[in-house]
Amino acid sequence: MLYENYEREKPGLSSPSFQAEDIQINPLTSYKYENKEKHLETDYVDSSSAFNEIDQGQVQGVKRGLASRHISMIALGGTIGTGLFISTGGMLADAGPILSLISFLFMTTIAFSVTQSLGEMATLIPVSGSFAQFVTRWVSRSCGAANGWLYWFSWAITFALELSVVGQVVEFWTYAVPLAAWISIFFVIIGVFNLFPVKYYGEVEFWVASIKVLAVFGWIIYALVMVCGGGKTGPVGFRYWRNGYGFNGILVKDKATSRFLAFVASFVNAAFTFQGTELVGISAGESANPRKSVPAAIRKVLIRILLFYVLCMFFMGLLVPYNDPKLQDGAYTSTSPFIIAMENSGTKVLPHIFNAVILTTIISAANSNVYCGSRIIYGLAEARVAPRFFLRVNRGGVPYLAVLFTTAFGALGYLACSTDGANAFNWLLNITATAGLICWGFISVSHIRFMNVLKKRGISRDTLPYKALFMPYSAYYATFFIFLIVLIQGFQVFFDFNATGFFTAYISLILFVVVWIFFQLFFHRFSTKWSDYLVPLDDCDIDSGVREIDEMVWDDNKPKNLWQKFWDIVA
Repeated sequence: MLYENYEREKPGLSSPSFQAEDIQINPLTSYKYENKEKHLETDYVDSSSAFNEIDQGQVQGVKRGLASRHISMIALGGTIGTGLFISTGGMLADAGPILSLISFLFMTTIAFSVTQSLGEMATLIPVSGSFAQFVTRWVSRSCGAANGWLYWFSWAITFALELSVVGQVVEFWTYAVPLAAWISIFFVIIGVFNLFPVKYYGEVEFWVASIKVLAVFGWIIYALVMVCGGGKTGPVGFRYWRNGYGFNGILVKDKATSRFLAFVASFVNAAFTFQGTELVGISAGESANPRKSVPAAIRKVLIRILLFYVLCMFFMGLLVPYNDPKLQDGAYTSTSPFIIAMENSGTKVLPHIFNAVILTTIISAANSNVYCGSRIIYGLAEARVAPRFFLRVNRGGVPYLAVLFTTAFGALGYLACSTDGANAFNWLLNITATAGLICWGFISVSHIRFMNVLKKRGISRDTLPYKALFMPYSAYYATFFIFLIVLIQGFQVFFDFNATGFFTAYISLILFVVVWIFFQLFFHRFSTKWSDYLVPLDDCDIDSGVREIDEMVWDDNKPKNLWQKFWDIVA
């Protein structure tokens, strides 16, 4: 149990004036009051003090306007977008169906570990921009600042990528309206909508995500029917897994080497597809009941990934050969392999219906990009590593300047209007996928540090509101492979070196290092003290923000009828 009789003595510090057996307190928050003097000696900026300062000024904090169902659907809906419906086509073309499926399974293990780590931390301390603040608290201020800015950069670039695709999806039906016009229309609509109170964002995202869920379910059933012989080509079975269709390779003639290189190259596409599974940790700061909603969403991550990603990739590989001309044709950059599968099966109406679903999905994903990016900037401003004017919110509790700043980067979506639009899509995808991976890596690093702090203080993880599975081994596993992928994902550049390719592959890593150096010099100048590069375990703050949540009383809205119970399980 989280609340239990607890008493802690620290050498050199006075004992508390109360006795633990007299009241029930949280062991984590109790440590804060006994160790208050020590925390005051550190140069960490407490996020709660930033909140207090805001409340006394002209601006207010963000509001907890997201219900449990909103949090759950944001975690699901924010991940189903361009990555699953569009970019998987390039992955299938390069690696083939079998290697693409294996890549998805491998990335599933990493995404599961990362979300477990974030779930344990964000449930205990559900603050806006949470995981960037975790890095600040338990790794270093400079590293947390760099991580937060990189994560914001990832979502800002993803927003531009979504806009670059949305007009091309419409062109599946007509070319009557210029591509730039479609980009402009959705650019403005999404930016304005994010200025409304978060409860409206949560409600819209809930229903749009519901459409995504039903569409994916429907496509899986359709794919099963086609595989078994419901299409014009008869039973497909494992036709495209045999006779040399199962694997493809890139760059070199040797089959084994080319297939391995294609497998490694597929990690970037897989990472981009899975990016967003950590959204539950970002939205925790605006959840109406984070102690319930966050664990509920985290527990469903694995089954969702297996159902909505792995199973879709499995059937996609059965229905679409890797050498399909539409996958190779630059004119089909924005055409989903889901739609190609329907067209190849001889269905005339369904491709149009599903394209409408994809259009809705991409708009929804772009909406989530702006939401996440703005909340990250807000969290950075709280921690005083971004300009304080980003803390200004409107009457609905929306950080409007952070929203406008993030939205502005959607202008990069106009790159799709150039003659080299296909390459622009790949550039944006690679940049945002790599940035997202680096941030995933630091989520795992933060969790490792968090567990070490608990161990040092003698606090059992069993007392936490949510205990992550397979830890600490899973966190070490994710950390190792994430940073390995970040380092090797640009290998193709070195086969035929060019500056543009190198810049695209490693700009996110370069940006992180540059921002980290800037803030390291800003905070500590040229200090050689180890404690200025890594926060000592004794100084790590696991207390701020905990007591406030502990003292809040939440309405426990349990499902009342059969439909609500079913939806509670699915969503």
